[in-house]
Amino acid sequence: MHVSHLSLLAFTASQAAAVTLWATSYGDSGLGYGGVTSLNLDQSATGAYTLTATAFLNGTSSCGDQSSWLTKDSYNDVIYCVDEAWGLANGSITSLKPSANGSLVLFDKETTLASPVATVVYNGGAALVAAHYDTSAVTTWSILPSGGLKAMQVFQYKLTKPGAVPDRQDAPHEHEVILDPTGSFIVVPDLGADLLRIFAINKSTSMLSESSTYSVPAGTGPRHGTFLNTGNATYLFIIAELANTITSYSVAYTATGLSLTQVFISGAYGINVTIPAGAGAAEAILSPDHKYLLTSERHAASFQIANFDPKNSTKIPSDALIAWNIDPLTGKLSNAQRAPAGGMNPRQFSVNKAGTLVAVGLQDDGRVVIIERRGDGSFGDIVASVVVHGSPTSVIWDE
Repeated sequence: MHVSHLSLLAFTASQAAAVTLWATSYGDSGLGYGGVTSLNLDQSATGAYTLTATAFLNGTSSCGDQSSWLTKDSYNDVIYCVDEAWGLANGSITSLKPSANGSLVLFDKETTLASPVATVVYNGGAALVAAHYDTSAVTTWSILPSGGLKAMQVFQYKLTKPGAVPDRQDAPHEHEVILDPTGSFIVVPDLGADLLRIFAINKSTSMLSESSTYSVPAGTGPRHGTFLNTGNATYLFIIAELANTITSYSVAYTATGLSLTQVFISGAYGINVTIPAGAGAAEAILSPDHKYLLTSERHAASFQIANFDPKNSTKIPSDALIAWNIDPLTGKLSNAQRAPAGGMNPRQFSVNKAGTLVAVGLQDDGRVVIIERRGDGSFGDIVASVVVHGSPTSVIWDE
């Protein structure tokens, strides 16, 4: 356990005591180590944080052994978990209800196409949409009054030939589903087809319709992204796994859908920074104050950090988190700060509502860490950590 002692003032400002988080993890299906872990983040009167695993839902009896993503439905107080189900014919989407002690209780499980990797709730809590990586698909689900799901639509895609990176672009690979700020469109980065697929939402029925596609350069491999609405303009930020780029687009709303215009592009490690060999960009999210874009890079071991075992002086490798300043007038990014992610393969991470703490799932280390965020938007110290079952794939806050 790694803890940091902060001032009492920081303790008061962060309001982080007794917070629940949940983390998914991949596991070995034969051993059943994948699933969902409930975590408790406490802060003492001296300001020291402690992160503790309080409950574990084994994948074989809950979400699944390849649990890959969690979405909190704040409309219905439900947690949706997807099982990527490597090599199997079908995956699943599980509906979980938080209990008073922070553990999760399964009450609905629906079979779906295999390889769901991300979901988002849309249309005011009426429906859920999922991206499926290996099965090249997008599926939609009606959210029932109970919080359970009912299947609605399947959109499935094919390539006529492999893309510019044949071993990764052998087929379309839908990797995330991104809701626009107006709640009217879903954008799906397709890593395999080098497309951003845009869907319009029917507010009456929650049905999606294919609106348009936006092509990115061959071999880009768009993975994740996020929107920003400044009040005067809307921007879309897309991080690409294969080209290791971060791109800003100006968004225009037209009579037929969304129009995207590129306004900025950079290597995902920072402006004019050489990308380490083997690196793979992962996550891109907004800070709660919408002033910063926060991204992650994997497989490069950019840092050597102190061991989490205080008795072991051997340093351990760490990938990077990057904080970018956003120019609200242009959508351009600047002043990228690289900081240790706390270990290897930060597949996904999330920020608390106050914007003061970041929770990172480190897939290769079997660990979740909590990192401070400073007032200037940069990443600070690792203040808590815990080892969890399997290989963490996502972690979210119960706020």
